[in-house]
Amino acid sequence: MKLSLVVPAFNEERLIAGTLRHLQAGIEVCGRRGWSSELIVCDNNSTDRTGEIARRAGARVVFEPVNQISRARNAGAGAASGDWLLFVDADSSPTPELFEEAAAVMESGGCVGGGATVTVANSPLALAVWVGLWNAASRLLRWAAGSFVFCEAAAFRAVGGFSEELFAAEEIDLSRRLKRVGRFVILHRHPLVTSGRKLELYSYGEHLAFLLRMLTGGARTLRSRDACSIWYDGRR
Repeated sequence: MKLSLVVPAFNEERLIAGTLRHLQAGIEVCGRRGWSSELIVCDNNSTDRTGEIARRAGARVVFEPVNQISRARNAGAGAASGDWLLFVDADSSPTPELFEEAAAVMESGGCVGGGATVTVANSPLALAVWVGLWNAASRLLRWAAGSFVFCEAAAFRAVGGFSEELFAAEEIDLSRRLKRVGRFVILHRHPLVTSGRKLELYSYGEHLAFLLRMLTGGARTLRSRDACSIWYDGRR
């Protein structure tokens, strides 16, 4: 069994080294199970030292010039040779316990993919409530958070990968398509620790404006880079 870990990264020089250390610990977990692994970082047209830091950490770096999370993940997957793909965002810290749980599910042969619930360390009440609501929806609807998505490589390619028509919520779209071809699970015993920086970098008003655009524009909003500026304006 071979696992390909794919990290999409746009101007992540502040956080990517820590994420890659957690992924190396996960690779050790897989190694103890007799798996081989590869670590791929997709530099999504960064203007900082993201690619350099990733190479120094032992990752294979591929480049995607169009700044879009779907394209970055697909480019990383295109360079991967594993039986399973695991997509982890560059501001996230999966624990060895989460890797153990995910690996056991992959080995079971009973599903085509899955995700994990998330947690944000030292989060204020408003963020904790929002994360709790997301986790409940994630488990109920079996929607993966984009910060941690795993799937069989063959299934990923069969459904066409991440939609490059979308600038946000592409992980939900992928989850829905994968559920049509097999069992899709959401792990919850060891939530993924991820960054709460979007709440720190963007005001409540900016988040509310995005939600209003979603309510009025629906799916069209997700197909517009400008409408999804929280993901693309470069604040770090």
